[in-house]
Amino acid sequence: MVAVVALFSDEYQADPHPALAGLRRSGPVHRVVSAADVPFWLVTRWTEARQVLADPSLSKRQPVDGLPQELQAVLSTQLLLRDPPDHTRLRRLVSGAFTPRRIEDLRPRIEQITDRLLDGLSGAPEVDLIDALAFPLPFEVICELLGIPAAERGSFRGWSNTIILGDFGSADLAEAVRELSQYLRGLFARKRAQPTDDLLGALLAVDGDRLDEDELISMAVLLLVAGHETTVNLIGNAVYLLERWPEQKRRLLDDPGLVPAAIEEVLRMAGPSAMSTYRVTTRPITLGDTTIPAGEQVLISLLSVNRDDERFADPDTFDPSRDDGGHLSFGHGSHFCLGAPLARLEGQIAIGRLLARYPDIRLATPWQELRWRPGLLMHGLTALPVRVTSRPAPPPAGALGDDRQGHDV
Repeated sequence: MVAVVALFSDEYQADPHPALAGLRRSGPVHRVVSAADVPFWLVTRWTEARQVLADPSLSKRQPVDGLPQELQAVLSTQLLLRDPPDHTRLRRLVSGAFTPRRIEDLRPRIEQITDRLLDGLSGAPEVDLIDALAFPLPFEVICELLGIPAAERGSFRGWSNTIILGDFGSADLAEAVRELSQYLRGLFARKRAQPTDDLLGALLAVDGDRLDEDELISMAVLLLVAGHETTVNLIGNAVYLLERWPEQKRRLLDDPGLVPAAIEEVLRMAGPSAMSTYRVTTRPITLGDTTIPAGEQVLISLLSVNRDDERFADPDTFDPSRDDGGHLSFGHGSHFCLGAPLARLEGQIAIGRLLARYPDIRLATPWQELRWRPGLLMHGLTALPVRVTSRPAPPPAGALGDDRQGHDV
């Protein structure tokens, strides 16, 4: 019998790494219970995590019976919760918009938005960098990519937070999905009547194999929410780590070419997602000395596997120049994150240009007092108060974070 380990307490949320290190030492997979008393299997070592992510016998489908109708429709057609061949078809319809080449074409616009947001920091004695940069940058980018009119974006942050943090059975989650779905149906109707040159317009205009209405809603919800939530955390976590490791911040100031590598190290050491999404075993699967029966839910602790000392040397040290890459923050296999190239580019531009414009930026609150977002899946700060004490001239376009030399995107 495998012992049940209680996680996700307030102490765990504040600093999960001691508990995760203890689990790694005792084995690659453990029976755990969530804050909502839901039992599942948690993978904590890198090798077994790669095995799970690549194993097609683990299904992404989740039961939706008993949930509100609108929520059922979104979840049952959700790309993240589909298996092949449905997953393959849905991913193919949108993957062309997220190729490294297409994302690289967005660089000038991302730089423009970043510089405008950084202009807003000037003269403020203290700002919340989540509100001032980390949230609005990826949010504006994904809204422009999808074709969400600027005047209609006001409610999206609330909807997104509720969808990311809400419990499947909660009334708040169901209401957020209902309101967002209702808005999107109206937007689709307008785009059908007057076609637009954006990703949603392209999906609506597809000939032959196309998304039905529920699939369109589900895809739009996924792209809107996942398209910015992870990057919010990535940018915030990057600034947090650079303040915790000032000698590495100095290295980036002295050598801006290290910015792309630093973003990869942030993804490894403090990635934006704490956990993978659920998978369900369709047959018994053996991980280490443990056999998980069929019909069991399995999650991967990304925070744990990316600090596995059997894979990474000195894993608790922030080192942008490390040569043992291979973090799993964007997953692995057929469900590898579609938006990884966009998240990487936004993180590189945001951190590179932030350090160039405000090299003396400092936390306004001791790092021990910062608060992390609640919930099972996300790993990011609720707020990041900083002080800005200098404003040099901005760098020329592309001078920082320009990762054109073959990094894995």
